[in-house]
Amino acid sequence: SSSVLWCTTAKTSPFTAAGKVGYFVNTTGGVVTVTLPSSPSAGDVIAFKDYAKTWDTNTVTLCRAGSKIAGSCLNAVLSKEAQSVSLIYVDGTQGWIDIQDSTANVSGAPNYVAASGGNTTITCGDFKTHIFTSSGPLNITSSGNPGGSFKVDYLVIAGGASGGASPYNGAGAGAGGAGGFRMANSLSVPAPTTSPLASPSGLSVSVADFTITVGAGGASADSGASPTYVCGNNGGVSTFSTITSAGGGGGSGGNSPTHPANNGGSGGGSGYNPLPAKGQGNTPPVSPPQGNPGGNSNVTGAYAASGGGGAGAAGSGAPGCATGGAGGIGTFVGDTFFGPTAPSYGTPGPVSSTRYFAGGGGGGGGLAGYPAAPSITAGAGGIGGGGAGGGEPVPTRNGVAGTINTGGGSGGTAGSFSPPANGVSKTGGSGIVIIRYKFQN
Repeated sequence: SSSVLWCTTAKTSPFTAAGKVGYFVNTTGGVVTVTLPSSPSAGDVIAFKDYAKTWDTNTVTLCRAGSKIAGSCLNAVLSKEAQSVSLIYVDGTQGWIDIQDSTANVSGAPNYVAASGGNTTITCGDFKTHIFTSSGPLNITSSGNPGGSFKVDYLVIAGGASGGASPYNGAGAGAGGAGGFRMANSLSVPAPTTSPLASPSGLSVSVADFTITVGAGGASADSGASPTYVCGNNGGVSTFSTITSAGGGGGSGGNSPTHPANNGGSGGGSGYNPLPAKGQGNTPPVSPPQGNPGGNSNVTGAYAASGGGGAGAAGSGAPGCATGGAGGIGTFVGDTFFGPTAPSYGTPGPVSSTRYFAGGGGGGGGLAGYPAAPSITAGAGGIGGGGAGGGEPVPTRNGVAGTINTGGGSGGTAGSFSPPANGVSKTGGSGIVIIRYKFQN
């Protein structure tokens, strides 16, 4: 008979097999060596099955224990994912011969998406998450099927922009807008608490190698020793497959009519002049929208600048003559996306059990009532990595950089009463790309 009695306790360490027994071998923790019976009888049958579909990563070695395997005095190696093998002992000439060797699942094809790549890979329950904090390859090795999984969710955040730079005794400069925020949340088991901007449809994948691009934060802007108003720089785009998020729009240089803010994933904040010089968000347009516009100052005589747009809200205009506008709040991703490592990514915010990304920078404080120096107050950065704007005293004049791997915009510089002559804004926060899928049930 070719039947075996299966041992349902998976083997995870070296063992000696017995005839007429089947074994599940789990190599999740490393390679396993199996010694075949030393004195087999003709008709003895042994079977082995890849318990965790990991033999392609950690192999099983069959030691022949003095008998031949398929007529050869060599050990055998089982190295295929989901492989199942049955061997029968025939005689001293051929020894053990396989009578069944399959790598098929019950469905006849891999049920679940499988992939490799990323700076970090997290396994949480039945889901895997690949986190890219820098650009790199994502290799899809199984596209799955509807019986298991065949779509991936994604979080694609572009680089945040830098704020504008203003000269000494100039008006405050506008803040950088956040990088575009695009997300899919189709995996409802378990359902992350997640942004209302998330698309309910995941992305179907095929077996292929993808290049993940993580956008850099916008470079700092320098008003120069001569000095002049300078606009901030846009952040870099982030991409995965057909999904592209636009970099944040650079903040106004301070004098809006001649140095307007830039458009982007979220727009940069305007300068002191109350004209429609804010940067527009969701540029180019996608649905759901990837960001919001920057703020536009609406206070008569305000020399302070506006906040950059965030994924969750537009930037604010300057609330007073010398106080910069706040950056727009970012939006959130459930902790489930990251598992136990959630605190390592994004920032906390008002929605519990989530992490925030893509906050706008704060507008730079501005001069008012010169030469009598009033308080020059920085605009707050938006939750989700936005940097605060510049204020007084001088060490804070240049504002705060966007937080790395959040897509947060940096703050605009203040129109300081004190030297040095040139304001130099900080860089925007780099983006991040996250891919999540179900890999087992």
